[in-house]
Amino acid sequence: MMADTMVVQRTPRRGVWGWMFFDWAAQPFFTVVTTFIFGPYFVSRMATDPAMGQAAWGYGIAAAGLVIAILSPVLGSIADQTGPRKPWIASFAAIKIICLCLLWYAEPGSPLVPIVLLFSLASVAAEFSIVFNDSMMPRLVSKEEIGKISNIAWGLGYLGGMIVLIFVVGFLAASPETGKTIIGAAPLFGLDPAAGEDARATGPISALWYLIFILPMFFFTPDSGKGIAIRPAVRLGLSELKSTLGEVRRRTGIFRFLVARMIYQDGVNALLGLGGAFAAAMFGWSITEIGIYGIILNVVAIFGCLVASRLDTSFGSKIVVVFSLVLLTIATIGIVSTGPGYTLFGLWQMPGVDTNGLFGTPAEKAYIAFGLLVGIAFGPVQASSRSYMARSVSADEAGRYFGLYALSGRATSFVAPFTVATVTALSGSPRLGMAMIIIFFAVGLAVLLRTPYPADEVK
Repeated sequence: MMADTMVVQRTPRRGVWGWMFFDWAAQPFFTVVTTFIFGPYFVSRMATDPAMGQAAWGYGIAAAGLVIAILSPVLGSIADQTGPRKPWIASFAAIKIICLCLLWYAEPGSPLVPIVLLFSLASVAAEFSIVFNDSMMPRLVSKEEIGKISNIAWGLGYLGGMIVLIFVVGFLAASPETGKTIIGAAPLFGLDPAAGEDARATGPISALWYLIFILPMFFFTPDSGKGIAIRPAVRLGLSELKSTLGEVRRRTGIFRFLVARMIYQDGVNALLGLGGAFAAAMFGWSITEIGIYGIILNVVAIFGCLVASRLDTSFGSKIVVVFSLVLLTIATIGIVSTGPGYTLFGLWQMPGVDTNGLFGTPAEKAYIAFGLLVGIAFGPVQASSRSYMARSVSADEAGRYFGLYALSGRATSFVAPFTVATVTALSGSPRLGMAMIIIFFAVGLAVLLRTPYPADEVK
């Protein structure tokens, strides 16, 4: 086993900012493709039936999660042997960019399977890149600063995603009836909203954004020293993975944290991947409305991450994660209990005439209110989980343990989307399918409450 025993030294400020800009570069894929623009377009316009579309999208997320779960810890262990992370990030970035560009061909009525496969492959490449980027963090700053830079980086990601989302909503997403965007202008580049070109363009736009803004990390962020060649690294990495899997079971605190994250992150992935499509189908929201909803959530998310960066430093990552999970549970209950004319499963009737404006009914406004809780919590729950893990391992074992961390975020990540998709398909009710997410938050929280902090602390 090759162990890098280098002590964490002070990284130049531009190196830390280069690392944080990875999240800025990566987030538009999750914001405009997975959640708020392309995903809802796929469900509501590519598919002939929204329930079938939600099921297909859910299965695509599940398939990507299964691949990520199997390969992430293997790649993490191999990375510890080969040393540098940047070549791996570059390779997966190329795959992601190509797949995103090809989403342009997702025309209404075209076959769903090829588009789902492209999306799934882009998701796999995106997550593998994150594994290697996250594993760089323990070498860049001290453990005291990890929570701060992790949450700030996540907030930067939401800011980047929001900027792209605003651009799409303001300048590309037009009403099929009027052909005008929300600012009353014709879509840029002559895009035809009737052909879904405004939504389809989000793939190439996200690819270009990623290509440009990932460069500061390559130019300025220091990487690990050179290790051994790839072929022996694969053999040693696989051997080390086997020993790590046995080792982590003896490190009961880390094992329990990984199990807790495996469960609650599954719920987070499903909520982010399917929440926008659920809202679009429930209220018949246009791309403009779902985009504005996404902008609102991202504004709140930036604020949530900035506050969490301070709370994480003052009170620790565990407090932030627990509080975020409570908010996400409440929000999901509110979301699935809201429909046209009511909220809280009909206990609160909300009659009102549709004003024909944005979010024109009281029920839609209630849905947005619950969405604000999601916005506050879904950044910190992920950023502080990342810092929880980074504070619990040493720099020389970061690659293999962040591989397991990615595994814990994806080991069952096909289960929640698969459950949502299957319950939706069998019942014909997207609401009942989405309600399954609550179970993952509740169980994950119960396990986390019994986990020490840092996770390697022996009590």
